Amino acid sequence: MRRPTSVTGYPRRIPKNKFTGSRPNTEVDKWSRLCVLDEDGEVCEEGRIATTVDAIRKRFSTEAPCRIVIEVGTHSPWVQRLLQELGHEVITAHTQSVRLIYGGTNKNDRLDAERLARLGRLDPKLLHPIQHREGSAQADRAVIRSRYVLVGCRTKLINHARGMVKSMGGRLPTCTADCFPKRVREALPKELKPALRPVLETITALTTKIRGFDRLIDKLGSERYPETGVLRQVSGVGPVTSLSFVLTIEDPARFRRSRALGSYLGLSPRRSQSGDEDPELRITKAGDDDLRRLLVGSAQYILGPFGPDTDLRRWGLALAARGRKNAKKRAVVAVARKLAVLLHRLWVTAEVYEPLRHPADKPDSIAQAVPA
Repeated sequence: MRRPTSVTGYPRRIPKNKFTGSRPNTEVDKWSRLCVLDEDGEVCEEGRIATTVDAIRKRFSTEAPCRIVIEVGTHSPWVQRLLQELGHEVITAHTQSVRLIYGGTNKNDRLDAERLARLGRLDPKLLHPIQHREGSAQADRAVIRSRYVLVGCRTKLINHARGMVKSMGGRLPTCTADCFPKRVREALPKELKPALRPVLETITALTTKIRGFDRLIDKLGSERYPETGVLRQVSGVGPVTSLSFVLTIEDPARFRRSRALGSYLGLSPRRSQSGDEDPELRITKAGDDDLRRLLVGSAQYILGPFGPDTDLRRWGLALAARGRKNAKKRAVVAVARKLAVLLHRLWVTAEVYEPLRHPADKPDSIAQAVPA
């Protein structure tokens, strides 16, 4: 960044692009509002710019290095990388945390662009800035997302087949999704075979594709992200969860304390404390939805009937045994939160995981284990 030309400590021009690709309006997705402030905070340019690589490169390639604030959305990852390549300081604002933007009574794109420009000029921390992942990590994470979509499609088709048979007075046998077409093909009612045979063929094709993604994810973890092997020491954490964790966090040094992972992934409860009142609220569900879902699934396995005996399992079961309302659900979320902290700590230290570091229930010696 070039030397400041004013007492404000900012360059002469402080542009701000407001990208609203997350909105359903097609016109908004194609165009982005632009507001430029001078060193005195006066608006010196307003307009709109096409949300394309060529248009943005043409507009900002000749601009002197300056601070640019963009709104988080569908286009913000590649826009941030492009503007940084052009030498600008880019701040991606999490506008849902800025009440001035999303809670105003007079809200439109032009005013939002100006407000974000002024906040970026005043104090970037007010924008709750986020850092997007690198392009390679985004591409690798798309593999996990595609697998998730295929699994969801397969689940809907299986539920559709079961529902159709049940409505005709029948019931399909219980089985896993992988062997569903083979197990239920002969159990289909005669009148439903023309309707459900194509569904079973589609389920078989989806299962083949999902297995291909599983092999690709395993290969990515072993070749590009070997740190996933450290995370997979924990029972219930497989290739998908470990790779998703690494790709979402990217740099473990971002967090000075491992405990911050709970809040980052939305697994910590909300707070609305005022005076003597401090009610118990639900978790925030902030951060990455996919990783939070995977961690909750791992926690359910740890607390389930097939989970091995570990300190984490004992702690979760003790929490679930307190008998409060929704105790089991609370325990699952708490274990998921503690699991995120554990995975981050293992990643940082690269230690060998000890499932039972506090074996209080284990005998102290062989003599104690053998009854007299």
